[in-house]
Amino acid sequence: MSPTEPSPTPSANHGPRALPYALAASFFVLYAAVAVRRHQRGLSGGYDLGIFEQAIRNYAHFHAPVADLKGPGYNVLGDHFHPILAVLAPAYRLFPTPLTLLVAQAALLALTVVPITRWAQRTRGLWVGVAAGIGTGCAWGIVRVDAFDFHEVCFAVPLLAFAVEAAGRERWRAAACWALPLLLVKEDLGLTVAMLGLYIAWRGPRRLGVALAVVGVLGTLLEMFVLIPAASAAHTFDYLQQLEPSAAPPSAPGSRWWPPTRLDTTLLLLAPTAFLALRSPLALLALPTLGWRFASHNNAYWGTAYHYNGVLVPIVFGAMVDVLARERVRYSGRRLRRVLAGGLLVTAATLPAFPLATLVRPATWTTTAHQRAALALARAVPSGATVAASNQLAAQLTDRATVSMACPYHRPAQPVAYLVVDTKDTTSDTTNCRAGLAVVVADAERSGYTVVAARDGITLLRDSAEH
Repeated sequence: MSPTEPSPTPSANHGPRALPYALAASFFVLYAAVAVRRHQRGLSGGYDLGIFEQAIRNYAHFHAPVADLKGPGYNVLGDHFHPILAVLAPAYRLFPTPLTLLVAQAALLALTVVPITRWAQRTRGLWVGVAAGIGTGCAWGIVRVDAFDFHEVCFAVPLLAFAVEAAGRERWRAAACWALPLLLVKEDLGLTVAMLGLYIAWRGPRRLGVALAVVGVLGTLLEMFVLIPAASAAHTFDYLQQLEPSAAPPSAPGSRWWPPTRLDTTLLLLAPTAFLALRSPLALLALPTLGWRFASHNNAYWGTAYHYNGVLVPIVFGAMVDVLARERVRYSGRRLRRVLAGGLLVTAATLPAFPLATLVRPATWTTTAHQRAALALARAVPSGATVAASNQLAAQLTDRATVSMACPYHRPAQPVAYLVVDTKDTTSDTTNCRAGLAVVVADAERSGYTVVAARDGITLLRDSAEH
């Protein structure tokens, strides 16, 4: 313990040391069940599970991280800078299946519970630790990451949790060491590293903090303007254009000011902490992520639907624990109980709206006739074949075939031996295939493909020239 760190109260019941790890193990089981069952039902997508699997599959065989689902020969390092994905290559080499990625992601996300619970338990006792751990594990931002295929941010979530815990306990070097790998997770996280550096410079050793802030800013600039363009066929970082001013007037749906999605997202992030996070300067670490997201005119970044909020969960819950650790007198007795109960009530109220609740719904444990047909036709594609597939079918094939996206606007570099298309796959709207899947099937038949099987809107075709 550092000399300036708040000491635990002598009378606190700190409880078993295994508590943080027991909670993490429990959430790992829940997260893995959500993600694995979703994939088994054919609900995961080529965008994005298939893309990441293709990249990690190439890492596992010592190739550049190319994902043909993004485009012919597309190097994903030209999209986002996330070389940390190579860490999963050995596991994927041993177990070459998309489930490897999903289980690894569940484990990483569950690990986030450990530092938050440990810190709360150590400083305020058993029940505060339990409340903080359950709140973190059930947080909708983390659950959204778990249930939206696989994304590189699953590495950032636990790294930030450990960094925030270390900063809150004034273990400055440890905080910097936990934060630095964020530069290998995604290009914008260098700004979060820089913000942590400024916090350290303010509250701790100035030289260390300034150095970390400089490294964070330079890392983001290097990745956005040098490394990503070097790997991109267009020699540019495409996402910068999303920060350009929108042409939509302020009153238009999807404009910068209406609807107030950003406010809703912010309130939903803070409410499970009973808004205590606002009382801690550690909450400032959320500003870089919220800043670029809310400044963008891409409204997918504003809300709660995707994986973008995962990195904010350890920040807000860490900020809550920081307040409870430093303001013992203010938050004790009945007031402490009210705060913890209020936060847990918000968490409980939001659970039904987010994917963790699917575990208690009967539909999760059944497979519809349409899903069974789709999975059967995907299995009919021979291993090692070249195949173009609709979004959800693509994710069922990337572990054993060369897969590209079946879309009239996204053709493979060369003719493929098979096409398998589900015209009822509404998720293909996200891959620029809106209303185009029926066109794919019609075009394929006109160009010489033969229908091998067709069930319930799903069609498997084979190139006649291949046989």
